[in-house]
Amino acid sequence: MSKVQSPYRYDFVGSFLRPQALKDAKEDFKAGKISEADYDKIVNDEITKVVAKQKELGYHVITDGEFRRTFWHLDFMWGLEGVAHENTGGGVSFNGELALLDDTYLVGKIAAKPHPFVEYFKFLKQFEDENTVAKYTIPAPAQTFQQMIIPANFETTRKFYPTNDELIHDIAVAYQDVIKQFYDAGCRNLQLDDCTWGAIVGDAAKQRYKALGIDIEEVKKQLLTVNNLALENKPEDMIINSHICRGNYHSTYFTSGPYDSVADYVFAKENVNALFLEYDDARSGGFAPLSKISPDKKVVLGLITTKTPELEDKEEVKNRIYEAAKYIPLERLYLSPQCGFASCEIGNKLTEEQQWAKLKLVKEIAEEVWA
Repeated sequence: MSKVQSPYRYDFVGSFLRPQALKDAKEDFKAGKISEADYDKIVNDEITKVVAKQKELGYHVITDGEFRRTFWHLDFMWGLEGVAHENTGGGVSFNGELALLDDTYLVGKIAAKPHPFVEYFKFLKQFEDENTVAKYTIPAPAQTFQQMIIPANFETTRKFYPTNDELIHDIAVAYQDVIKQFYDAGCRNLQLDDCTWGAIVGDAAKQRYKALGIDIEEVKKQLLTVNNLALENKPEDMIINSHICRGNYHSTYFTSGPYDSVADYVFAKENVNALFLEYDDARSGGFAPLSKISPDKKVVLGLITTKTPELEDKEEVKNRIYEAAKYIPLERLYLSPQCGFASCEIGNKLTEEQQWAKLKLVKEIAEEVWA
């Protein structure tokens, strides 16, 4: 497309369920049954197919489904200087399930280097046409910041960064560099996936930080600071949106709570073009905080869930859109699923056919609402 308009009236977050052929190839590669070149060819073939499916459904944005990564966020961090990882069998407790994640921590100062995700984007870029634009998703700077100061990493991080301000500075500078790498590769639609805001909403988060002796308002200021510093000097013709989530692992979630307590920060002051917001169930609260959205931002309502296969009722979704329009003009509202279908390669509990049915529903509703 000659000019990126992202977001689009019907949009999606980015990740898709991994096809069985891709899962089998990864296992075969890990077992030494196929070469890296053979594995890469299969990955490329499956990305080609998933892009074709997105186009077939009539979407104007295309992604590689995040097929080249294991985790939506950690793989990106591994592409920065000073970051190491190890699979120790640990993880993070989600609602009733342990999300198995690699330990990811600092072994030096954070800095940018040629990032492998930029090469991944270049493969996707070739599929752009007059109707579509390639979008790439990376974890928000705040996500990287939080990863390095979780209790398990705090002591190690302090060896390299005596203060959070120093850590925030280096993360922001590294992101500025990587954003330029994406831009130089032709990327004009970048999405920052951010669970940090979703992790500090609600009473549970307030009590958790209080128990740690940490001022939760100071945490919010730091999240906003690192995200906005990373976006300083971004090219004017590059759209950067943010997707806010409360966790999405194998159809489970990490936290619950309305946006009210963070709206004065991320809604009002984060310097992104649009916010993709999780609103698929009662855990997200009401639409009133949307009144805090700064007038320069668009809002993508994540009203269709990726966590369950059942299709939502069209009229109920339309009514929710009109309810949201009481707080922000309808022309600044858009529609999407609340999250990706496979934030980690394990994926959510639905089939590929059900996944595509969800996207068909998003498009149908959007076309009827914004006819």
